[in-house]
Amino acid sequence: MSTYPLHLFEATGIELEYMIVDRTSLAVRPVADQVLAAQAGKIVSDVELGPIAWSNELVLHVIELKSNGPAPRLAGLAETFTEHIGRINTLLAPLEGRLMPGACHPWMDPATETVLWPHEYSPVYEAYNRIFDCRGHGWSNLQSLHINLPFCGDEEFGRLHAAIRLLLPIMPALTASSPILDGRRTGFLDSRMEVYRHNSEKIPSVAGRIIPEPVYDHAAYDREIFQRMYADIAPHDPEGTLQEEFLNARGAIARFDRGAIEIRVLDVQECPAADLAGAALITATLKALCAGQWCGLDRIKSFDTGMLADLFMSVIKDGDAALIDHGPYLEALGLNGAPRRAGEVWQHLAAATARFNSDWQDPLLAKAGQALLEKGCLARRIDTALNGELRREKLFEVYGRLCDCLAEGKMFE
Repeated sequence: MSTYPLHLFEATGIELEYMIVDRTSLAVRPVADQVLAAQAGKIVSDVELGPIAWSNELVLHVIELKSNGPAPRLAGLAETFTEHIGRINTLLAPLEGRLMPGACHPWMDPATETVLWPHEYSPVYEAYNRIFDCRGHGWSNLQSLHINLPFCGDEEFGRLHAAIRLLLPIMPALTASSPILDGRRTGFLDSRMEVYRHNSEKIPSVAGRIIPEPVYDHAAYDREIFQRMYADIAPHDPEGTLQEEFLNARGAIARFDRGAIEIRVLDVQECPAADLAGAALITATLKALCAGQWCGLDRIKSFDTGMLADLFMSVIKDGDAALIDHGPYLEALGLNGAPRRAGEVWQHLAAATARFNSDWQDPLLAKAGQALLEKGCLARRIDTALNGELRREKLFEVYGRLCDCLAEGKMFE
């Protein structure tokens, strides 16, 4: 366990969200409170179990596993997460349930199947539901990987925020895992982010354009982001329940209360090894950017939010096949500016940042990382497995195999 305050890249916090589904039908099962109660002896929001903690989320069919505090390295964590997944599956067995990976349930109907967490912390969820109506895919059918990276002071925050803001648009090319909603192809390989970006349209300042504004110190962030969204939501939230940093729904959010930036644009994968391999590659690239490997900080800060948001839209639609044709952007990542696919960009980044990526010395993470680079994002592999069929029976077969991958800690082939 690292000590506070943490400086850039001294540790990483990882959060993984999973669906609870019926063992026989794979329909969502709202029993997260029963799982936590079975482990803790009473209904709780969190339970700490050594290096891993379990916690509730907005809806009762989702449970989160997270590193119990910042982890000094990601190598070795995949096996620990998989062990805890097994423990949860054991507790789910008498409830006829199991865990399912992937960012979106392929046939859940949020309008009829959404059940909010009714216990501790429920006033916050009720406030969200009253203001935004959480009976939609963007609230109740999305599971993600969050990466929390520390900073200490404005100088470190500015460097880290600039690097994350630049890299954020292409992160889903690695991790998109949600091609299906309502039993149909959506046209987006990352459907989770497509529905997520519409969540807060009633109050646009809550999510902005997903890509954060170019602000690089605490005072500017508070003025340009926090205070604007607090003012905009105040008429809808007279009790002030949501006047907190967690209201921020951008793709990366500053948590000055804990000295970290939380990256939120990553779909959860089929097994922890895949999640951690992707997290390690993303973190290594951010290290390289912060170290000025390809260009200076002023250049990194110079990119327009609108351009980055447009690039992000292309990537959530086409994933690793998205065409990146913005020459200055590619040059900032060490490429010659010639157009190329997002997957090719990540192959370049993996090779160019190897010296920053000690976590891939873990053979399990290295193997998973190479699979992501060579075989494509999980959404593309799901599409390939479906082979054009969207009958419920075929969806059941493919997503049942994903459940097996999660239980066994293996990649989906």
